[in-house]
Order: sequence, then C-alpha cells, then structure tokens
Amino acid sequence: MHAVVEIAGKQFQVEKNKNIKVPLLEAEGGSKVVFDRVLTYTDDAGVTEIGQPVVKNMTVTASIVEHGRDKKVIVFKKKRRKGYQKKNGHRQGFSLIKIEDIGVAKPSKAKAKTEAKPATETKAAKAPAAVKKTAAKKETTAKKAPAAKKEAKPKTETKAKTAKPKAAPKKAAAKAKEKEA
Repeated sequence: MHAVVEIAGKQFQVEKNKNIKVPLLEAEGGSKVVFDRVLTYTDDAGVTEIGQPVVKNMTVTASIVEHGRDKKVIVFKKKRRKGYQKKNGHRQGFSLIKIEDIGVAKPSKAKAKTEAKPATETKAAKAPAAVKKTAAKKETTAKKAPAAKKEAKPKTETKAKTAKPKAAPKKAAAKAKEKEA
C-alpha cells in the first residue's frame, strides 16, 4: 500500500513504516501530523484511486522523528572583469517523519454539520448582500464623475489670452519706429 501525498507544496511517495525527509514542519518532535492532500492511493490488492485533485476522505498519519539541517550548499556569485565575488553558504531545514498509517479519514463532527446544510440556502442568503454592495459602488462612482468634469478648465484658452497681449506691444513699438523714420 502506498500513496502520493502533497506536503508543504511538494509531492512525496509514501509507504507505511517508511521514513521520509520533508521540508521543515512547525510541529514538535515526537508529535503526530495528519496530511489530507492525498493525490493518489494504491491499496494492497493493486486498486488505484486517483484524486481530482485529491482523493476524498483519505489521510496519511505520520509522527515526527526529528528536525535537522541538510548539508551546506555553497552559493558563489562572480562577475568577470569587475572584481565582484560573493560567497555564501546555506543549510536547508528538514523534518524526518515516519509514516504510521494510510487510510480513510473519519469524518469529524464539524464537517458533518456543514455537509448537512444545503448549498442553495447559503448562496441565496449571500446573493442579496452582494447585489446591494455592487449597487452602492455604482452610485458612488456615478456621483464622483460629474464633479471632476466641472473643475477641469481647458489649458488652451489660458495660453491664448496670455499670448495676445505680449505680441501687441511689440507691434505697436515697431509701428512707432516706422512713423518716426
């Protein structure tokens, strides 16, 4: 019996009583952890269930053996002909877990209560509130738009008014010089 489980965003193939090194988990050493994102499951008879995206009511139970850090990985950066070199080391944290059980999940009381309610009632109750919010948004945007149009003045009119008086004195001065000559 084995399964493919998603743990911390990565997929692992697990079997019962097998130790696996996974990304660091927040639980303490010796505690039990339950993973409910089982992607595929194959039982002892060879029957395979493939989830869409997960197999329903299937969990993997594991206990944390220890936490640790992997080997050091050297990160070296260099830009040639620039005199730039940077050397760093990194040790990734991990958790070593032992798979205890792969099997059908027992439905909890909280899940059973939520499944008892029909989905249509909850959608119908939420729909009027959503309609009211969208109507309120449309009204506020409609009120703001005309106010912005009234305040804006065309820039071309102000430039034209300032340009005409400046040109007039130059012409008058030029005409006065012509008359004197």
